[in-house]
Amino acid sequence: MSNSVEETMVRPMAKRPKLSETVNEDRLSNLPDGVMLHILSFLNTEQAVQTCVLSSRYKDLWKNLPTLILYHFGTIKIFTKFVSGVLSLRDSSIPLQSLHFSHNGSLQPSLIKRVANYAISHNVQRLGLSVSCNIEQLPPSIFSCQTITYLDLSVFPKGYGKPIFPKSFSLPALTTLHLVNFVFCASDDNNSRAEPFSTFTRLNTLVLSHCGVRDTLKLCISSVTLVNFTMHSHLYDFYEIELCTPSLEILSMDMEIPRFLLSWLLELVNTKSLTVTASTLQVLSLNSNLLKIKLPSLGNLKSLKVKTKPLAYGFRKTLNAIKLGKIKSRKEAAKLRKSFKAGLEPTAPIPDGILDFLVQNSPWAEVEIIDCSYRKEQS
Repeated sequence: MSNSVEETMVRPMAKRPKLSETVNEDRLSNLPDGVMLHILSFLNTEQAVQTCVLSSRYKDLWKNLPTLILYHFGTIKIFTKFVSGVLSLRDSSIPLQSLHFSHNGSLQPSLIKRVANYAISHNVQRLGLSVSCNIEQLPPSIFSCQTITYLDLSVFPKGYGKPIFPKSFSLPALTTLHLVNFVFCASDDNNSRAEPFSTFTRLNTLVLSHCGVRDTLKLCISSVTLVNFTMHSHLYDFYEIELCTPSLEILSMDMEIPRFLLSWLLELVNTKSLTVTASTLQVLSLNSNLLKIKLPSLGNLKSLKVKTKPLAYGFRKTLNAIKLGKIKSRKEAAKLRKSFKAGLEPTAPIPDGILDFLVQNSPWAEVEIIDCSYRKEQS
């Protein structure tokens, strides 16, 4: 290892407590290499490399890591030099099980391509990329890799906007897909909707965060194998979602889109686990006849989890505006405005009666309220 690369990798240790002060080196050194590498795989690769200064036992151990976690640290120049050193010095004969690369700065496209190509050429199974670049700057091999089973992709182009999810996508081994900040275009053979996931024949888990659509207002989630679907969305990500997922068992929703929530619930026949946020329930409760509806679904529900946290001001304001639009009495409207200004509207994080509504066909389902407020997370 050259001195320049070695200094880039090890120098940051001076700013942290020495690993030898917190780890019983003798006990660890007696473990087999396989166990040691398994332990090091849970560390950021920067930290794993720094163990090379502990003793001769650790000097080259990191070069056999089956997992690389390359998260941003220091300046772009230092980070780039570190990543290049890791890819150059790691033992290329060792299969790469997992690579996670994350940087929110303006990296050179050549580095992003090198990282992605390195992963693909080493038959990576789990790949995570969170980068600021244009989608065209990612190597096409990502979207046709034969070995990827897990893909977590977050792409943030320069300026505003979302990258277009590629229509040509061939990942035959893919079982888990996480997408952040993408838009889906209407299918060539059907301009009325986008249907981007129908070719994934083994897809088990799908997570969409802050994604949208273009040239259509309908996104079709079509998969006979999908069991677990999670969606996070904002008010401005407004579009309809059609579920064609006969095997769906677990659904998690953090949504502020009122248009299709109830129609979803009516279709969830096989769902065993449902996770929703309080904001989702607030949107659902905007249907004034909701509690009178007899659900034909959710009869197999075993678990209902509701995540609560203080509602954002903008969301509360939108809820209030919708409610005001339904009120005919000026007196009632004035009362509602006064309650909103006083911070009393909506009156409860979870609307009255809505939990009983959801479990009406599964009264023995376990209901759990999870406090996700900022203070709770910090503690």
